[in-house]
Amino acid sequence: MTATGTAGVATVRQRCAFVLLGGVQATLIFTLAALAIPLPLIVREFGLDRAHLILLSAAYGLTFAGLLLFGGRLADRCGGRRAFTAGLVLFAAASAAAPLAHGMATLLVARFAQGAGAALIPPAAMAVLRAVFPSPTMYGRAMATWGGLSVLGATAGNLLSGVISALLSWRWTFAVPLVVALAALALAPRLLPDTTPSRSRTLDLPGALLATAGITLASYGFIVTDTRPWSSAGVLAPLLSGAALLAAFWYAERHAPDPLLPPGFLLDRQRAVALAAIALSACGTAMTFVLLSLQLQQTRDWSQLRTSAAFVPFAVVLMASSRAAGPLIGRYGARTVTAAGLGTGAAGLTVLALTGIDAHIPYGYGLLPGLVLLPAGAAASFAGATVLATEGVPQPQTGLAGGVLNTAMEFGPTLLLAVLLALGGDASSLAATGAALGAVALLNHRTR
Repeated sequence: MTATGTAGVATVRQRCAFVLLGGVQATLIFTLAALAIPLPLIVREFGLDRAHLILLSAAYGLTFAGLLLFGGRLADRCGGRRAFTAGLVLFAAASAAAPLAHGMATLLVARFAQGAGAALIPPAAMAVLRAVFPSPTMYGRAMATWGGLSVLGATAGNLLSGVISALLSWRWTFAVPLVVALAALALAPRLLPDTTPSRSRTLDLPGALLATAGITLASYGFIVTDTRPWSSAGVLAPLLSGAALLAAFWYAERHAPDPLLPPGFLLDRQRAVALAAIALSACGTAMTFVLLSLQLQQTRDWSQLRTSAAFVPFAVVLMASSRAAGPLIGRYGARTVTAAGLGTGAAGLTVLALTGIDAHIPYGYGLLPGLVLLPAGAAASFAGATVLATEGVPQPQTGLAGGVLNTAMEFGPTLLLAVLLALGGDASSLAATGAALGAVALLNHRTR
């Protein structure tokens, strides 16, 4: 199953396994972004106020981010393919229920359940991927490609959701994750190896509860700053509670015999900088879609279909950059590619801050340059940082690495995005994110 071809060339079965795992990974992020453009339609249909709109848009990401670390431990404890299959079953069931929702409450529960199922999948997929590519060289190449899948999924979510909702209905956007999940469930037993569970490891339920509750509460606190002042009880209560729970989690992990997240895992300087690069790159791309989608539809009065078409160059450049990232990493190294990607992404965000928000500047001059630079840099930084974040991780901790990696990807669009949008206007938020990308690029260079 996992034997490599001659000269380190992947076999057909290995490639098919990667396509299956990668397709599911991209679909999870597609699902995160899929409601961004059709959200105004849902607001009108269900009569939602702004607070409900914010909660609905964040529901999937809250449970996704909050349960990822526990999902990583389950993948290591129970076996990658079993955890992968369990996550797919819950994800598929929630994806089938969501389009049948007749009101806010039903749709909200379905989105929470989607996120819970999704949280099991990425860590398990990375554990299986390690078994599919046992050679360190081939695993490194796979990780270089894997790093660009999330931003590709987010782009596809924004593009296709606008087209689907304009031509059919917003409810049909859930057909994509449902079909992918069902196909993956059918193909997984044939293509994916059954990884060996680490029976000696405990599940660390106290750590899982503290981490999940802390991340979820803190994320919610940041999210509601969009509708409430920072000094209000509705913001301070979840923020302070989340911070206290995360502090308790950190203390508990230092004294646990088999911790959910070993403290030293995040203290590795290379890994910490790589995770920061992933979080900020995810934040930058999410911010661009959120701000520009609203600006094009509300200020320029563009249709959903035209708004989606505006991001086509973004998608084309993203795919080209993702394809080029692997060979570039093989030639110049992951650190160099990550630094170059962060710098290019910072330039793209700066251009968008200067010209992209101004409705009086034509698309070709104001938006297009930034929509070319940002995806070129984001794809490269995602690919390089993924390699750096997973480099040297022992096989029993592969699921943990997947959980941490995807938590960083969720942390950017959830917490960082909420903070940056709350602290300034649209242009200043884009500029601040660009400056942060530049700072991480310098830190990355200094970790040599």
